[in-house]
Amino acid sequence: MHCGPLVLMVGLLLRTCELRAAGALQPNILLIMADDLGIGDLGCYGNSTLRTPHIDRLAEEGVRLTQHLAAAPLCTPSRAAFLTGRHSFRSGMDASDGYRALQWNGGSGGLPENETTFARILQQQGYATGLIGKWHQGVNCESRVDHCHHPLNHGFDYFYGMPFTLVNDCHPDRPPEVDAATRAKLWRYTQMLALGMLTVAASKACGLISVSWKAVMGAAGLVFLFFASWYASFGFVRRWNCILMRNHDVTEQPMVLERTASLMLKEAVSYIERNKHGPFLLFVSLLHVHIPLVTTKEFRGESQHGLYGDNVEEMDWLVGEILNAVEENGLKNTTFTYFTSDHGGHLEARDEHSQLGGWNGIYRGGKGMGGWEGGIRVPGIFRWPGVLPAGRVIHEPTSLMDVFPTVVQLAGGQVPQDRVIDGRSLVPLLQGAAEHSEHEFLFHYCGKHLHAARWHDKDSGRLWKVHYVTPRFHPEGAGACYGQGVCPCSGEGVTQHNPPLLFELSRDPSEARPLTPGSEPLYHAVVARVGQAVEEHRETLSPVPPQFSLSNILWKPWLQPCCGIFPFCSCTQDGDHRET
Repeated sequence: MHCGPLVLMVGLLLRTCELRAAGALQPNILLIMADDLGIGDLGCYGNSTLRTPHIDRLAEEGVRLTQHLAAAPLCTPSRAAFLTGRHSFRSGMDASDGYRALQWNGGSGGLPENETTFARILQQQGYATGLIGKWHQGVNCESRVDHCHHPLNHGFDYFYGMPFTLVNDCHPDRPPEVDAATRAKLWRYTQMLALGMLTVAASKACGLISVSWKAVMGAAGLVFLFFASWYASFGFVRRWNCILMRNHDVTEQPMVLERTASLMLKEAVSYIERNKHGPFLLFVSLLHVHIPLVTTKEFRGESQHGLYGDNVEEMDWLVGEILNAVEENGLKNTTFTYFTSDHGGHLEARDEHSQLGGWNGIYRGGKGMGGWEGGIRVPGIFRWPGVLPAGRVIHEPTSLMDVFPTVVQLAGGQVPQDRVIDGRSLVPLLQGAAEHSEHEFLFHYCGKHLHAARWHDKDSGRLWKVHYVTPRFHPEGAGACYGQGVCPCSGEGVTQHNPPLLFELSRDPSEARPLTPGSEPLYHAVVARVGQAVEEHRETLSPVPPQFSLSNILWKPWLQPCCGIFPFCSCTQDGDHRET
């Protein structure tokens, strides 16, 4: 009898501890992804000339990964892999030799409805799930209102941001970017046809040819229809692609770039404040630091690296403001925070004055290159005070695809068992319970083409990288494909290596000294072992409908998100419609 109250008290204490432990398994989850940021642009990754104090502090208070890798070197496929934990080609979200990213809000391609994102699983676990910023995974399939590819159809219960991505076309003073080569060809064809029609009309007027004026006018009408058919899309890229949405509604069309960053920040802070009492997932998908590098006047001219450096420093400030909102709402110790970039810096982005793309540090290559480290090695920073050790640095190979099983585990969910999941949970590695990453092999694709593979031989600690295909840089000897938007994945723009190139990344992270059978006794054994792993990996592949096929990529007016009456789509942020 005397022990009864004591037993009851102990039971209550144990129950309280269980509840606290259960709560700890469901932290708030804040994922921040930059766009086109080079790994060498951050102070915590060795940059001494750009100021990134807030991201550097995040690394000091958490865990920093030095071999964090994107699953694809371009926006759409990389983000598809990030969201699903699967290589993007498994969902048809990668190139099959044509287009390598979605081109239009009004296209029918996008992340298939049968794919499962981490947002959907966390939503089922009771999380509020929000996406602020860039999507670039498609919008509609068959009608303007079906929203089959929309974030709200993929597990997010709130979306505010840009369904497409920033491009130069969004800025009225910048040269065209979306399918610029095709647009230039169509314009040349139109000019040639128009010149031909003028010649025919002049010859008819001078009596040099005997055709009816009716035939001349009919041919002229066909030329006009040809022009109108392509100009209806390409002539209005800014209006069709550069828009903001809140959930299913278009709120700004076209968007006013100068105020977009402040709107995104306001939305992110508001989301944190609205959901601070329950577990939430917030994916902040930044528009920084993608061209056209729209930067507010407070940061213009403040860095040592021109407009790009200004944009990086503004991005760091935005990250700092979001982290401040987490702390001011008392959520720092209950929030699992992650920062990364979708792929490497864009080396070919430049104008007549300066470099407009990022710096990939010591790593070779950049955006668009599926094999070279500079295209796929990205920042990876995790913070969860009291759970993850502060200041820890991990040199194990990891992937953006690992975030999917990681956050699903933290939320108490289960990864799907009916499909291949390429990611592996990082929880044991981040907490120090595991010494090595679960990845023995990682495969690096450019579109549908396997360009390289790495093998982490955990017994010896050596990290091998085998290149089967590499892009041909031009001018020869340059480090990128200048004169093109990005390097190609196949065709005449690449070199097939047989035997393949072999590097030991643990000693040569810059991939500057390819090994040979004469310089590396294990050359043949390593190439054979990696080749075996590639064959085993290929056995997991199966055909899926291509989302980047020409029929899915083409702009379709009946799919175009529109504020107002189509084609007079136009509205400002306050919701006022205006015809232009």
